[in-house]
Amino acid sequence: MECQDYSLSRNTERDNLNLNPLQRGGVLPKEARKALYEFSDGYSVCDYCAGRLDQISKPQIHGFLDDLASFINVDHARTVHGAREGKFAVMHSLCKPGDTILIDGNAHYTTHIAAERCGLNMVEVPHTDHPEFKITPESYQEVLDNQLDRGGEISLVLLTHVDGNYGNLTDSSAVGKIIHKTGIPLLLNCAYSMGRMPIDAKALNADFVVGSGHKSMAASGPIGVLGMKDEWADLVLKKSLRHAVKEIEMLGCTSRGAPVATLMASLPYVGERVEKWDVEVQKTRDFVDKMEKIEGVKQLGVKPKEHDLVRFETPVFDRIAQDHPRRGFFLYEELKKKKIVGIKRGQTRWFKCSVYGFSEDQMNYIAESFKEIAGKYKNPS
Repeated sequence: MECQDYSLSRNTERDNLNLNPLQRGGVLPKEARKALYEFSDGYSVCDYCAGRLDQISKPQIHGFLDDLASFINVDHARTVHGAREGKFAVMHSLCKPGDTILIDGNAHYTTHIAAERCGLNMVEVPHTDHPEFKITPESYQEVLDNQLDRGGEISLVLLTHVDGNYGNLTDSSAVGKIIHKTGIPLLLNCAYSMGRMPIDAKALNADFVVGSGHKSMAASGPIGVLGMKDEWADLVLKKSLRHAVKEIEMLGCTSRGAPVATLMASLPYVGERVEKWDVEVQKTRDFVDKMEKIEGVKQLGVKPKEHDLVRFETPVFDRIAQDHPRRGFFLYEELKKKKIVGIKRGQTRWFKCSVYGFSEDQMNYIAESFKEIAGKYKNPS
């Protein structure tokens, strides 16, 4: 068989400062890179499997899941192929086609896709207007009351802990308190928070939590985390009638090989870095302060920042793009010259970024680079 040349290489992290918030929390520590090499073969964690991935003792996946459950304070934890698969497993086991679920207006598209795949109706809790785009407990209360007053039944409520558009941190504890008065379970999407900041599912009043290993827990992925209270375990982790040890919603087994091995290897590292979350938040606030000193740059979302993901409105760069021969590509190319990547090609009206994991000096360099680019075209030499 003749194929194209599929030679693969990627030097993005080695040679540049990568601002992509999708990737900042997924950078592997050296321990995980070693595990990636050791377990790169397919099904490499299954040498000593007796039928259940979560019961494998060599490597110690069983003990790892106990530690993972403790780390996020749930009664049961499983790895899945991503946060979206975790959401689908909960929806599929709790709801029937035609059921209604409540979701927030900042929900990730995978929430919609998972619900559609289950044949569910979605009622959306709106966010506030520009520039905050905030999800409030009061809005959840209002939409929930309206739905119930009309005789509508709700099978599940989903809340996005930190959204991927504005990086707004929601008050899950308050929302959960409201929801639990009705007896409806709460699913908390922690794809952008679990592994970056401390997560205590029970303190957050969540019945279920999902996280993303490759997005926020320093794992190669694709891999996600699903955690739940004990009262839901028999339903969500129901066993197959034909294959007695296999959990149906997990399709027997989930992540095998490098994804789970790197997640395991990174857990001690992730456990240490969440303790420094206040440092990351302050660094992000300092970055926002520096960026907003550039005329025509404004942070969107709740202020002051409570998460590292930042969305900026940048009409200053959009105006430059109108007259630049490279149009919208100029900003990406100017940043690349300074060894800064992660802003999408062609994007100048607004962009999302993160300085999570960077040093103070690196953060200052990034902010100064944006300032220099704006100044270069404001006062061309």
